[in-house]
Amino acid sequence: MRAMIIKEFRELRRDRRTLGMLIGLPLLLLVIFGYAANFYVSSVKTAVVGPQATVAAAALPSFFDVTVVEPGDGRTDAETLLRDNTVDVVIVTGQLPALALVDGSNLFAAQSIVSVLNKVGTDKVTTEVLYNPELKTSWVMIPAIIGLILTFIGTIVTSIGLVRERETGTLEQLAVMPIKPSAVILGKISPYFLVASIDMVVVTVLGILLFGVPFNGNVLVFALGAALFLFVVLGLGVFISTISQTTGQAIQTAFFFLMPQILLSGMIFPLDAMAAGVRWIGYLLPLTYFTMISQGVMLRGASLTSLWLPFLVLTVMAVVVFTGATLRFRRDLAPGRRRGADTAEIVAGTEVPSAS
Repeated sequence: MRAMIIKEFRELRRDRRTLGMLIGLPLLLLVIFGYAANFYVSSVKTAVVGPQATVAAAALPSFFDVTVVEPGDGRTDAETLLRDNTVDVVIVTGQLPALALVDGSNLFAAQSIVSVLNKVGTDKVTTEVLYNPELKTSWVMIPAIIGLILTFIGTIVTSIGLVRERETGTLEQLAVMPIKPSAVILGKISPYFLVASIDMVVVTVLGILLFGVPFNGNVLVFALGAALFLFVVLGLGVFISTISQTTGQAIQTAFFFLMPQILLSGMIFPLDAMAAGVRWIGYLLPLTYFTMISQGVMLRGASLTSLWLPFLVLTVMAVVVFTGATLRFRRDLAPGRRRGADTAEIVAGTEVPSAS
């Protein structure tokens, strides 16, 4: 018994990934749920428009972080600010009571705003929620779940598929073929890209039909955002496969990439409610930016111009991740290419004995 216990501890010490999972995962969950598990938003970005905008902005409580004051604007301008996600709420003055337009696509902020405004009283402010009038959770979750499914396919399924090449020995066969590593990667991820695209269409259509989630924006803008996001997560899957020797290692590493995406991308807990020390992690995750695009297009009908920032970030991520994955994959192929070249040289240099 003692010998078995010592043996298991030694094997665990050698398996650094499992050891890291046993130690790192509890610490990660502790930090996340300690600092990020908060549904209440303490402040919201606010715009005040209309003739009494300046006076009204000064009278608002600190919960409303006033970033835009435009006395010459009206309701149409207010709706544009909400559609472009410039602010979370717009106070429209010039009428009694004043009108508060709330962005319902930002569910947690909208719930906090409605709660605060209800305490003020309808005799002073009337509230109208746009883009998600009933504040349905499904309306904001379905666009995020689409991204989660793409993340799952891109990281876990892709990495497992490529690691199997190494386990079966076919990676060395690819290494001796006159194919560039980038071409190998594109060839390997193309089926996963197609499957993920089909899944995305199916989930989107079912979300619209079963849960009544609207699709108010441009389909091409949504498809472009999904394609960029897919390139990022597929690149992550390739990168994971290059640092994993077995399927188990690939699953463990992919899980480390997947867990923060679920908890820190704003899909479950609002980014604005997270502590600053944890919130920045969310801004490094690709799912954060795809959720911005999917919710913006589906719920608010946002245009490509208003979503330029998440598109730019995903484009940069796609370039960086794919470049890193290609360089790493090329290093993995190099030993096989060298062995193939050495074999060719030996065969070429071998003298065939003549028949006597």
